Amino acid sequence: MNQIASSDLLAEGRIQGRLAGWQAELKLEFASRHDRTVLARRMHHGPLVIQKVLYPEGDAVCHGVIVHPPGGVAGGDHLALQVDMAAGAHVLLTAPGAGKWYKSGGRNASQRLGFSLSGDARLEWLPQENILFDGADVSFAGDVALDATAAFAGWEILCFGRQASGERWQTGRLRQRLSIRREGRLIWQEQAHLVPQSRQMASVAGLRGQAVSGSFVIAAGSVPREILDECRQLALHGDAIYGVTALPQVFSARYLGQAAQEARHYFESLWQLLRPWYGARPAVRPRIWAT
Repeated sequence: MNQIASSDLLAEGRIQGRLAGWQAELKLEFASRHDRTVLARRMHHGPLVIQKVLYPEGDAVCHGVIVHPPGGVAGGDHLALQVDMAAGAHVLLTAPGAGKWYKSGGRNASQRLGFSLSGDARLEWLPQENILFDGADVSFAGDVALDATAAFAGWEILCFGRQASGERWQTGRLRQRLSIRREGRLIWQEQAHLVPQSRQMASVAGLRGQAVSGSFVIAAGSVPREILDECRQLALHGDAIYGVTALPQVFSARYLGQAAQEARHYFESLWQLLRPWYGARPAVRPRIWAT
């Protein structure tokens, strides 16, 4: 009788917790030991985990897959990923599938990223696309802290609505922010605050009415001229709007179009050209991308 009562209370507690939203946090620490990048420590609370790390490129580079087991993010859910990297570590993190951000029901959902890189560490954050369902109220925030010789490469692809079912993002809200600091000094910051009816969604200076927006940023110093020229020669077929910008400390690429797959193809093509420069090795696609 007591066992049944205890089980009922536990189940009720889980239901109440889900109604309040998932509060999920994952902290990872990577180190370089004897020329091998290892996951030195992991801590998690709630449904956000890393699958077994893989080494398709050999010991020097560690690939990890970040998984949110519920499969989608609802109103009231808050996800936080913190990655701390020791000098010499090289890590590529991705996700098994598209992120799905459901109708929020009046409650904000969020994802917060915090990356800290020591020495000459290299971190690549290359997730698959995020899909904003109609009614999604979402906040994305990312903070990257780099030492003098560390390098960061990260992309984000956003789909405004579920194109496969003909749904557009007609109600909701998006707040987006990314800041990168090197030795404490701000070298890159971008932010957006969008609602479906805002002028930015349709204007020439904004998203131009496109259903997919992508951003790819690399903070690794100045891109060699010959590599930059190759990046600028990449061409997509169709009506997508895309291009690259090179600043003294940051490389930036943009995509505006109608297909997440096209955005990923463009960013992957850039990655193939740029990784030998900032990562000192050719690009090797994560195995999960082939499934």
